[in-house]
Amino acid sequence: MGMGYMVLAGIIMLMSWFVSNRLKSKFEFYSKLHLQNGMSGAEIAEKMLADNGIYDVKVISTPGQLTDHYNPADKTVNLSESVYNQRNAAAAAVAAHECGHAIQHATAYSMLQLRSKLVPIVSFASNIVQWILLAGILMVNTFPSLLLVGIVIFSATTLFTIITLPVEYDASNRALAWLKNKNMVNQAEYAGAEDSLKWAARTYVVAAIGSIGTLLYYISIFMGRSNDE
Repeated sequence: MGMGYMVLAGIIMLMSWFVSNRLKSKFEFYSKLHLQNGMSGAEIAEKMLADNGIYDVKVISTPGQLTDHYNPADKTVNLSESVYNQRNAAAAAVAAHECGHAIQHATAYSMLQLRSKLVPIVSFASNIVQWILLAGILMVNTFPSLLLVGIVIFSATTLFTIITLPVEYDASNRALAWLKNKNMVNQAEYAGAEDSLKWAARTYVVAAIGSIGTLLYYISIFMGRSNDE
């Protein structure tokens, strides 16, 4: 793969490790900041959905840690067991954020719709793109078109990570606005929720940066081969 790729991969891995560890430490810290209103993450989610006139979305518990997500296919807000049951600033932030995605779905938020359309393409691409890119690099001098095909496919996954950014930030903004406007949290709890979501969003920023950097690396290999001809 070359020294350039090794350096790039190392930087991306270091960034990912740093942000992931900060996120875990932030959630652990704000999990100790108990809500004065005494509501659980599940209750927070149910109230936010109701306040936004959404009654066809179920709030359910899902196993694991940081496994929280909204599933548009069956209209469920899936909260990890700790978020579902606990009554703290971190749980409130996550629950409200996932409901933010449900509101995006209900209001036909354009970026969410675009991301949803890319899901089948990205799911297919992720299964084959690394093999095509590897073969393309190995055969770059004899069959450069294969690497170009890999680059085009990988571009779809990169586009997906970029589109994910406004989707995630918008969901967090909706969550924080609702928590504040409905007086669901006090000042300290709001600050904790905001900080938690800020670090959660940065995981998507790192993913996008990593994908863009990797795409540019493959493009440089292809362009370098073209310049040698």
